[in-house]
Amino acid sequence: MIKLLSHLFIKNADNTADPKVRQAYGVLCGAVGIFLNILLFLGKYIAGVLTASIAITADAFNNLSDAGSSLITLLGFKLSGQAPDPHHPYGHGRLEYVSGLIVSMIILLLGFELARSSVAKIISPELSDFNLVSVLILVAAILVKGYMALYNRRISQKIDSAAMNATATDSLSDMAATSAVLLATLASHFFGWKIDGWCGLLVSLFILYSGFNAARDTINPLLGQPASPEMVKDISDIVLSAPLVSGIHDLIIHDYGPGRKMISLHAEVPANCDILAAHDIIDNIEVELQKRLGCEAVIHMDPIAVDDEEVMGLRRRIAALGHEINPDISIHDFRMVSGETHTNLIFDAVVPYQLKLTDQEVLQQFQEKITAALGEHYRCVIKIDKPLT
Repeated sequence: MIKLLSHLFIKNADNTADPKVRQAYGVLCGAVGIFLNILLFLGKYIAGVLTASIAITADAFNNLSDAGSSLITLLGFKLSGQAPDPHHPYGHGRLEYVSGLIVSMIILLLGFELARSSVAKIISPELSDFNLVSVLILVAAILVKGYMALYNRRISQKIDSAAMNATATDSLSDMAATSAVLLATLASHFFGWKIDGWCGLLVSLFILYSGFNAARDTINPLLGQPASPEMVKDISDIVLSAPLVSGIHDLIIHDYGPGRKMISLHAEVPANCDILAAHDIIDNIEVELQKRLGCEAVIHMDPIAVDDEEVMGLRRRIAALGHEINPDISIHDFRMVSGETHTNLIFDAVVPYQLKLTDQEVLQQFQEKITAALGEHYRCVIKIDKPLT
């Protein structure tokens, strides 16, 4: 159905690189989600009234909250597609994350309320009334939620949306929860087991788990999470494939919402190259990053003394000493300043977060290893960096 609707209502539906197409998919899926969840709410609510089942009724209101979530997601996609303005020069893309956070809070609130009602039902258990119509409604609800999980997952992959992926996960959780409610109804009728409250509690745990995951997936990009290894590799491949560029460091990826990323990095070029030619190459790299990854890029040129064998040899030795401290330590911006009494080795060291040594201890170990390997004539001037990707 979604495929048919997308071709009917979305122009150039296959061009998901277009922000307008991406927004249209989000709005369409949100609208379909609202419609289906309201139908499921009505069906389950009727089934809950017929059977006097707290689990079925709770599951019905879960679908009502899902309809509200779909509405918020729809509005989030709609608002996030607004053009930049003087107050928001980087656009409104993060509104998609904000809408996802609101949805997750609603899910968590519903989960806590359902858990409270279920505990009361566990304390005072009652047998649920059996009704064939209710059973058929629950089976239909499981199938509908399975379809919703399928199309939400497919669209999330198509447009690379964490919000849509969270919605797909929520639909899978709803499938499992409704299955548990169905089992409780059948167990109550055929075996006389009073497990309605326990199944309601199980449903609440599914809802809470779904809400927690949805919150995590939206809070992380709002706080600033590292880019995916795949994106880092794509950027590195593009930059390093250009003439003159021998290395990159200080790569930072700013996420202003899906499809709205900005890149800044340092590109290492030979110190003796033609600065105008190097600048032209850097301009071409920025254009290529925009064309292939859809990212605005700002690149700083770092001159490297590639023709000075003494400097390059020392750089390799210092890098090896860093690996002795920790294999994940790397160095960049290496320079050597010679004087009458001593030589300063100036560089930045990228130290992983998980290293148990303090920055001061890393500096001390670098100095001790350099003194032992090269002599007291060499002194370190080191800036400690942390990985940004």
